[in-house]
Amino acid sequence: MDFWQHLPMHIDPTLVKIGSFQIRYYGLMYLIAFFLTYILVIYRIRKEKISYSKEAVQDFFVWGIVGLIVGARAGYVIFYNWSYFLEHPLEIVLPFQFNNGIIFTGISGMSYHGGIVGVLMASLIFCRIKNLEILPFADLFAPAAPLGYTFGRIGNFLNGELYGRATTVPWGMYFPQDPSGQLRHPSQLYEAFFEGIALFIILWSIRKKVPMDGSLFALYLIGYGTVRFFIEFVRQADPQIGLIGEFLTMGQILCLLMVVSGLILFAHRRISG
Repeated sequence: MDFWQHLPMHIDPTLVKIGSFQIRYYGLMYLIAFFLTYILVIYRIRKEKISYSKEAVQDFFVWGIVGLIVGARAGYVIFYNWSYFLEHPLEIVLPFQFNNGIIFTGISGMSYHGGIVGVLMASLIFCRIKNLEILPFADLFAPAAPLGYTFGRIGNFLNGELYGRATTVPWGMYFPQDPSGQLRHPSQLYEAFFEGIALFIILWSIRKKVPMDGSLFALYLIGYGTVRFFIEFVRQADPQIGLIGEFLTMGQILCLLMVVSGLILFAHRRISG
C-alpha cells in the first residue's frame, strides 16, 4: 500500500525530452482519446448502417478538435479565473506570465464544460454548412465520447494535477504538485472509471435501443453531469474560487446546468417524438 500511495511520485509526466522540447503523456492521452472516439464512430457507421460518410466524420474531427481546445480554454478563463485574466488578457493565449519579467509557463487551465460548449458550437456550424441535422449527429458521437474521455483523465493523473481532497482512506495518494503533502483522493482515477468507462458501457449498451433524435446525447449530458457532480465532493476545489456557498464547487454548478439541459432535451424529444 505504501508503494500505491507514493505512486504519483514515481511517474515522470514527460515521455520524450530533447533540450527544451518535450512530449508529455498528457498530450499523448488526448491523441489516444481522439483516435478511439474516431474508431468507435466509424464502427457505428459501418456496423449499424448509420447514414453518415467516413469523410464527413473525418472533416468534423478538425472542427471538433478546434472547438474543444478553444472552448476549454475560454471556459477556464470565464468560469474559473475571470478576474485574473481580465487583468492579464495576453496570458489567455500566450504561454507566458508577465508578473515579474517574462516567464514561460505553457498554456495551463482547461475546462471540460467549456470544451463541450466549444464542440457543440463547432458542431452547429459544421452541420449547418454540411446540411446535416445536429441532434442525430450528436447521438452518433455520444456513446463513444466517454471512452475517449477516460484517457484524458488518465493524462491528468500522469500529470499529477486535479487531485482530490485530503483523505485518510488507504487507497489515497501523495501527489508531487500538492504543496501540503497530504494524502489525497486519486479523483482523476475515479473520474476515469465512472465518467469514462462506466458511462461508456452504459451508453454503448443502449445505443441501438434509443432513437437517434438527440435522446442519446441527452442521456450523455445527464449521466456525465450526475457522476461528475458526486465525484466533485472528493475533488479538490480550485483554490482561486474555493467552495461556492461553502458547499458546491464551480464544477458542480456547471454539472447541475448540464443535467438540467439533458433532462429538458430528453423530455422534449419524448414529447415531440
